[in-house]
Amino acid sequence: MTEPDAADLLDQVYSQRFADADAARKDAVWQVLCAHLQRYVPDDGVVLDLACDRGDFIRHIRARERWAADLRDVSRFLPDGVRFVQSDGLELAAHVPSDYFDLVFVSNYLEHLSSGEQVVEQLRVVAGTLKPGGRVLVLQPNIRLTGQAYWDFIDHKVALTERSLVEAAELAGFATETLVKRFIPYTTKGRLPLWRSFTRAYLKFRPAWWLLGKQTLYVGRRRA
Repeated sequence: MTEPDAADLLDQVYSQRFADADAARKDAVWQVLCAHLQRYVPDDGVVLDLACDRGDFIRHIRARERWAADLRDVSRFLPDGVRFVQSDGLELAAHVPSDYFDLVFVSNYLEHLSSGEQVVEQLRVVAGTLKPGGRVLVLQPNIRLTGQAYWDFIDHKVALTERSLVEAAELAGFATETLVKRFIPYTTKGRLPLWRSFTRAYLKFRPAWWLLGKQTLYVGRRRA
């Protein structure tokens, strides 16, 4: 009996972790979250969603050209008009143009890499796909805020805080523009309601971020 490859194993993990009903509720939350994040995304720009999963970000963000990449073939979940590339994130440069994108979005992905060195290398790969002055936008669970719950997911391997995230990004060639240490809750599998109205109210009420925010928002610009 052969062992499953990385993509097959991820399919097994995610199909068990997120049922179709969960995915539908997540999509509703992401619709509101993307309206908030749109301020960082040029409407006439070219955007890539790295490790896109079902495309919660890329389906709701506005851009002239939208791309998505994932190790698994998730093209069936993506809407028309999104160009999908199946690729390991560390090998992305072999599958997409260099110096091409205005923004690359990375959400809940870096903690799945095998080491801090791979985190830096992944961000270097991202930098190479961006136009000079292009941005990376990262949503990242922060172990300083989540505590041991960070390890509740079997595929989490690298512990990151807001400080180590900034350090990795700057080593990879980014200048930090925005850092929000406490932004959104850790996971959609918690007890908070997954309603558009709740998400909209949460994003407008900044004090709630200090109470519930366990993920860090990072925006960096590629140095010329």
